[in-house]
Amino acid sequence: MKKINFMDTSFRDGFQSCYGARVKTEDFIPILKAAVEAGNDNFEIGGGARFQSLYFYCQEDAFEMMDKSREIVGKDINLQTLARGVNVVGLESQSRDIIDLHAKLFKKHGITTIRNFDALMDIRNLSYSGECITNAGLNHQIVIALMGLPPSLNEKYFHSANFYTEKIKEILKADIPFDSLAFKDASGTTPPSIVFECVKNARKILPKETMIQFHTHDTAGMAISSNMAAIEAGADMIDLAMSPVSGGTSQTDILTMWQALRGTEYTLDIDEEKILEVEKIFIEKMKKYYLPPEATEVNPVIPFSPMPGGALTANTQMMRDNGTLNLFGKVIENMREVVAKGGYGTSVTPVSQFYFQQAFTNTIQGKWSKISENYGKMILGYFGKTPTDPDPEIIKIASDQLSLEPTKEDPHDLNDKNPNLGIEYNKKLLKEKNLEITDENIFISATCGAKGLAFLEGRSELGIRYSKDMEKPKVDTNSLNDKSDSKKYSQATVSIDGNVYEVTVYSE
Repeated sequence: MKKINFMDTSFRDGFQSCYGARVKTEDFIPILKAAVEAGNDNFEIGGGARFQSLYFYCQEDAFEMMDKSREIVGKDINLQTLARGVNVVGLESQSRDIIDLHAKLFKKHGITTIRNFDALMDIRNLSYSGECITNAGLNHQIVIALMGLPPSLNEKYFHSANFYTEKIKEILKADIPFDSLAFKDASGTTPPSIVFECVKNARKILPKETMIQFHTHDTAGMAISSNMAAIEAGADMIDLAMSPVSGGTSQTDILTMWQALRGTEYTLDIDEEKILEVEKIFIEKMKKYYLPPEATEVNPVIPFSPMPGGALTANTQMMRDNGTLNLFGKVIENMREVVAKGGYGTSVTPVSQFYFQQAFTNTIQGKWSKISENYGKMILGYFGKTPTDPDPEIIKIASDQLSLEPTKEDPHDLNDKNPNLGIEYNKKLLKEKNLEITDENIFISATCGAKGLAFLEGRSELGIRYSKDMEKPKVDTNSLNDKSDSKKYSQATVSIDGNVYEVTVYSE
């Protein structure tokens, strides 16, 4: 019987997918300790939105959280974080010196492995960051970012098993150092048949000893089937979570996957009773946090407009806060066109947020009347090359509105020339505010901007959504797919991942 290893994503992706990444360290440390005692030995602990969110909303330092986690698990447990290539752990891309600093700091603060992806699958964006991760003495897990689309949107070569296989060949040709490879399906929309072919092809062309890991979400209800497809094709490890941050927008539950594998030639080899007890503790500790209903549901619309589980609840919560949740169905519907005309970059952070911002703008201001800055910069090439060329008409609109010419230049070179990026620029910002100039503070300033500086000055606000503070949602969950435009709206302020937009919400 073959043992399938798993990474417990509860304390990063689970928190991000269910609570918008807003969970205090003191509340999850006892659960982490219990999980280690139950036998779990591989955890995703930070990175992704769980870096910025601690400064933005939790009044906590992410580096202190990583230190505390390492202290709890001991020296032998794998602690893994998520990085976004040239963006590292922010939404904005960075200069080379900050990318290098990211790797050195995460090594310093107890991380073992960094999973490194690029939403556009531009291999340039993985190359330098991968070198930095390896040079810092960390394990580099390079990523193939997956996304499934219906045939009506995916009739060309991209986002097929062949497309992903060619990307692996590009990685090998570029001689990027890596220790393992992960297939990451952030929206949970890739058909299991494509997952199977991807892993099977990877197994053929990668060095024999290469560990292959598979990551998906259950947002579209396909997680167990996709996990099984990956396992049967030869994956060594899958990503799972524990209740109450499993299923729905997050990963399959450890116990559910254990049950699904019973009677097969594969096993998770866990003590299921111990995991059951840990989940009881987990559920009790998380009762104080507001769990939005959409976090636990399967949404059949997602394969048509792929919204990652890790971004879906963050966006619905923002809309709930701003009284625009009833627009979510239309925004998701409009994402289909935004993805297609934007060059089919994989819907995973930060590109998923670019898609959402543009779809939201198209919903409330009319299609393509206004190009959101980051979406426009993406289709103009400032974050790298999209899998296919964006729509030329939209490129022209973006170029005119943003006063930017399309570019094919390497994003690293563009960022290195930007006077408002890099270590020296952020040293200057810290000095102006009389803040201590440390590597950590430089990195916080670079990746978290004004909110990071506010934290360092002791001015950050608590933005955690506790159950006791949340009003009963004014819109039931059926409204998430409501396409009605009969209501009238007025001025609203919408905050999306720290970016604030003044918008006019209306219907004709």
